[in-house]
Amino acid sequence: MSSPLYPLRLQPVYKDYLWGGDRIARAFGRTVPPGLVAESWEVADRPEGMSVVTHGPLAGRTLHTLMRGLELDLVGRRGRGLKVLPLLIKLIDARQTLSVQVHPDNAGAAQYGGEPKTEMWYILDAEPGAFVYSGLRPGVTPDEFRRAVADLTVESLLNKVPVQAGDAVYIPGGRVHAIGAGCLLLECQQNSNTTYRIYDYGRVGADGKTRELHVEQAVQVIRWEDNAAPLAIPRLVKTGSAGERWEILTSPYFCMEQLRLTAPWAWPMDLQTFRVLFVERGSVDVAGPYGTERIQRGTTLLIPAACPALTLTPVAGLARLLVMSLPG
Repeated sequence: MSSPLYPLRLQPVYKDYLWGGDRIARAFGRTVPPGLVAESWEVADRPEGMSVVTHGPLAGRTLHTLMRGLELDLVGRRGRGLKVLPLLIKLIDARQTLSVQVHPDNAGAAQYGGEPKTEMWYILDAEPGAFVYSGLRPGVTPDEFRRAVADLTVESLLNKVPVQAGDAVYIPGGRVHAIGAGCLLLECQQNSNTTYRIYDYGRVGADGKTRELHVEQAVQVIRWEDNAAPLAIPRLVKTGSAGERWEILTSPYFCMEQLRLTAPWAWPMDLQTFRVLFVERGSVDVAGPYGTERIQRGTTLLIPAACPALTLTPVAGLARLLVMSLPG
């Protein structure tokens, strides 16, 4: 490009799964398609949901096209050799509890097929009594698990975790899980769409049939000894006159930080990784060589690794931003 790279706005890809609602539109003032909106794919390099740039010199270009054309200038040195953007970022509105499910980890996908998927959920809002299921109770065996699925009692084998706004839940591949009703969350995950559905409350799809289950595939990839604590513990890593930087979670596949800004924050880029910025609270002026753009709560930006240094200025004295990237 003859002009500097810049923070990219992408057209959300909305999914109308039957458990969704209308909170994404209500919470963030968006115009969405009619009907249910369960997910908004904010940053997606997948054929079944492809992000497209909406403004600036790159408007109309798909994310996959940019990956091929910009290569390391987009993804950064930590993504060297990758053919697709390695992360998929979503907003999820669970009006109903999602199916109990599991995704393969890297080893499970290599052995049994599918794409590996480790993910995390950052709870943006939660109704009173909201919860998630994360992992099995200690000692559950494959045979016990199969019996519980057949008896429709599988929920009794799961760890039920109450959640509230600001909680972060880590779901490595191989961990059985489900998002409970009443959760509005931001999901950061490996770029994968492999899901093994275990239990779905007998729900019927648009075709009038109960949705397919994948119990035996799930049994193959579940990590039976995985009993780690589900909630991440944020860690303060930097404080100063402009605000605070918190580490929410770091995994082998992604990391999430939170910026709590009270004054202009200088944000240098280092060519190591792209960043995805989501405005959790407030509004922010994002300034660089290309000019200044104001972004509101609920806005997502993809910031290429080769983007020049930015300055982030909270508009009304306080803003919170979530920042996702590849780990070092």
